Amino acid sequence: MAQTPSQGRGAAGGAAPDDGVPSVAGADAADLRASLSALSRLSTCGLGLEDLLVQVATLAVQAIPRADGAGLTMIENERSDIVVASAPFVKDIDAIQYGIGEGPGVSAVGERKTMGSGSLGGDPRWPRFGPRAGRLGVHSVLSLPLVTPDSIVGAINVYAHTKDAFDDEAADLGESFAAPAAIAVQNAQLLAKAKRLAASLQNALSTRAVIDQAVGILMSRAGSTADEAFDRLRQLSQTRNTKLTVVAQSLVDEAVRRARARRTGG
Repeated sequence: MAQTPSQGRGAAGGAAPDDGVPSVAGADAADLRASLSALSRLSTCGLGLEDLLVQVATLAVQAIPRADGAGLTMIENERSDIVVASAPFVKDIDAIQYGIGEGPGVSAVGERKTMGSGSLGGDPRWPRFGPRAGRLGVHSVLSLPLVTPDSIVGAINVYAHTKDAFDDEAADLGESFAAPAAIAVQNAQLLAKAKRLAASLQNALSTRAVIDQAVGILMSRAGSTADEAFDRLRQLSQTRNTKLTVVAQSLVDEAVRRARARRTGG
């Protein structure tokens, strides 16, 4: 029976050649190299964040022998973590472990090292998660923390239905995949943050422009100063129990309609 890495391993795997692929059987090494090659091209595919994370999880299944599915959890600060899966059964399993806050992925992130088990149903480390996973027919797991030089960005949980599916060789392959996967996930996370910031700044600029336009309209109507017009706009917002930007937009829209009506003689 294959021996599983049932205890936590260090984040670094066994000795590996310069290309980062450990000395393993030819077919397994070829699968890992193919996965790493595909991983390196993900950043140029133009995928959305969650779709890219699903692809990383799918490539992990390809890289690790006897894997039936994988999930990836990306840790987000001040936002809900993103959890994706390569297969429906993985989504169910990870929903259990993150729902109860116990499981190999939780431990891998907390301890920053690989966690494995070949008999989840009887594993004493996860007494609530393990039996529930076993009842769903999932018995083996290899959880790999996604560690970068300056942070931990999440974990990949690789599952198999059979018992003792992942030996030390599989763990070495998994760790060889997890290192560049962590960088890919971090880059995707940074890009998503940059896009959100750009959208937020654009929205702020648009909002400011609308408010300035509304203030100008009120100034021209009442002959007031900018401060007086802004106070009037704020009073309208409070009276209508409506956001300031919505009130400002309604004033601008009304002014545009009146200007068009005058031009057309309506």
